[in-house]
Amino acid sequence: MIDTGNTTWLLISAALVMLMTPGLAFFYGGMSRAKSVLNMMLMSFASIAIVSVLWVLIGHSLTYAEGPGALNHFIGGFDYLGLTSLVGEIEPSDGEGGGGYPLLVDAGFQMMFAIITVALISGAIADRAKFGAWLIFVPVWALLAYFPVAHWVWGGGWFELIGIGDASVIDFAGGTAVHINAGAAALALTVVLGRRKGFGVESMRPHNLPFVLLGAALLWFGWFGFNAGSAYAADGVAALALVNTQVATAAAIIAWMLVEKLRYGKASALGFASGAVAGLVAITPAAADVSPMGAIAVGLVSGALCAYAISWKFKFKYDDALDVVGVHLVGGVIGSLMIGIVASAVGSSGADGLLYGGGIDLLAVQLIAVVATIVYSFVVTWVIAKVIDLVMGFRLPEEVETNGLDHELHAETAYAFEELDELEEGAVSSPTPPGGETASSPVKS
Repeated sequence: MIDTGNTTWLLISAALVMLMTPGLAFFYGGMSRAKSVLNMMLMSFASIAIVSVLWVLIGHSLTYAEGPGALNHFIGGFDYLGLTSLVGEIEPSDGEGGGGYPLLVDAGFQMMFAIITVALISGAIADRAKFGAWLIFVPVWALLAYFPVAHWVWGGGWFELIGIGDASVIDFAGGTAVHINAGAAALALTVVLGRRKGFGVESMRPHNLPFVLLGAALLWFGWFGFNAGSAYAADGVAALALVNTQVATAAAIIAWMLVEKLRYGKASALGFASGAVAGLVAITPAAADVSPMGAIAVGLVSGALCAYAISWKFKFKYDDALDVVGVHLVGGVIGSLMIGIVASAVGSSGADGLLYGGGIDLLAVQLIAVVATIVYSFVVTWVIAKVIDLVMGFRLPEEVETNGLDHELHAETAYAFEELDELEEGAVSSPTPPGGETASSPVKS
């Protein structure tokens, strides 16, 4: 029998997570330079199209179906190809308020996770990647990196076998599968593609901070579906995840802006938005397994450390254009490891971290999951990117980067600068009509 409350909550949560990818497009687009903003946004929107189809064809099956023999702990099988077998099937009620939703709703909900994970990577390679190469990278990376790691975490993969004492891996909503996975992939791509022309020398400031704030707001709004929706029921676990998501994000903003004030003397709008995302990333794996006070601690640590981590690219000379490594990789690692320190038995897993007398076992298994995800994602991504680069080239020619990707790759621009210049020239040169200026007359600037 269908539980309409749980089903409704999952449907709403899926829609919220779907909204996060357009939000990401605005966030990344605003951080990009004006001559390449459309290209940056299209990389996110293209991910929606490609991954949606791929998820139905094979992605959900490779993530959640039982895999063949010994491979089951690494990758799923082919029972759910095309999702036809899920139509009409219902997750049985667990007798405690969970379950009772159509399995197809679950498939749709998880589809949105796969989409945004791939889109997250694009920010690291802004201004220099061939759009065609990105369109090839998206499905290959999803097949070889996202689906396997998601299977490890949620589909019966080997993460569920890791245990030290009474501790087992906790990743409520995707710290490893989503954020660490995407962050490690982003780092690998920066190695393969190299640095942008003028990196570290020219100003590459965000061209549209209102876009950045709008994107951050949409991400924050959608993240309630991301985290609270992962409870799979309209219950107390969802309530805890929702409150923790809010307060961790708020605490991360405070910490980030304090670091900015101490380092640079001023707090910025970009820092506010980046701090929010850092807090959202860090609380994702821990959302249902820490108390609200623990969530504040997660937010404070992630906001402060990620604010420092974004400057590592200048020290180590890797061009993570929009701070995917500094925010998603570092934030995901912080959130995953903080579980081992501030997890509380009030949460869904009933586990205690070091701070609550739980011992070091939980921190140890969290560390194993973090390291495994980083190593696997980095290596697989590096190989994929290298092959694409050898076959068709991944990096754009320098003149395209200089002229702007929007005009060179898409034959359009986000802003009609030339038309505005022409209008301004016309306004200056046009004589005042008889009778003086009217509402329709050109106005001198």
